[in-house]
Amino acid sequence: MTALRLLTMNTLFTGDVSARLGALGAALDRSDYDVVCLQEVMFRRNARLIRHAAPAYRHCAYSGTVLLKGGLVLLSRWPISRWRFVRYPMTGPVRGELLMRKGAQLACVATPDGELVVVNTHLSANRDDDWSPTNRYTRIARAELARLTGLIAAVDPSLPVVVVGDLNLPRDSVALADFLATARLRDVLAGDTRPTYRPTPQWPSPPALDHVLVRAAAGKTLTGDADLVFQDAVTLDDGRQAYLSDHYGVQARLIRSK
Repeated sequence: MTALRLLTMNTLFTGDVSARLGALGAALDRSDYDVVCLQEVMFRRNARLIRHAAPAYRHCAYSGTVLLKGGLVLLSRWPISRWRFVRYPMTGPVRGELLMRKGAQLACVATPDGELVVVNTHLSANRDDDWSPTNRYTRIARAELARLTGLIAAVDPSLPVVVVGDLNLPRDSVALADFLATARLRDVLAGDTRPTYRPTPQWPSPPALDHVLVRAAAGKTLTGDADLVFQDAVTLDDGRQAYLSDHYGVQARLIRSK
């Protein structure tokens, strides 16, 4: 059995984007991650910038001519045999976020231990910071999770599945718990109370919004552990110190039985 190392990270689409993505790409190129799932890359030129800075990742998945669908990019050291993007339903309230065309990116990665289905996703943000069942944004999240549940259910049960990304739902939210139960997923970071969004004076105690969720292949096991990375400031090409994103990265080490 070979451990697969995976990273998920919301890269933040505003601010010093090019410099930060260049630094992130260089860090990825030096890393030992096998698969990298990024959110909020937004533009095709940004995807090209990351790929140029991280040539070790010979395989990638993203779609869109100018704007990337869902803002999603998947990089892999192993071949990607097939992939597709599925958009989430557009529901109110009307908000600028709808321009991001949020959805899920499903890719089948041919690892040394066999095919693995990786689902990279970014759900709608909760502008009220209220994840109670009756909140207007919770209803949006549930509609998106219902679409995501259907996509996962359609994956061949003989294949393991890992769902990663910025789900914009706290680890202890009812909506996320219901999704895990319905989609038969396990949270690799279950019980971890650390935030994955960088605390700010305006939001000093944010929740964990970024997740790594797994479903083993039928009759097999899929185990592993996860941790937070890219928490500290880095040095950009011009010598300035900056954080790579307003989110931390989440790395996971996954091991499956044969």
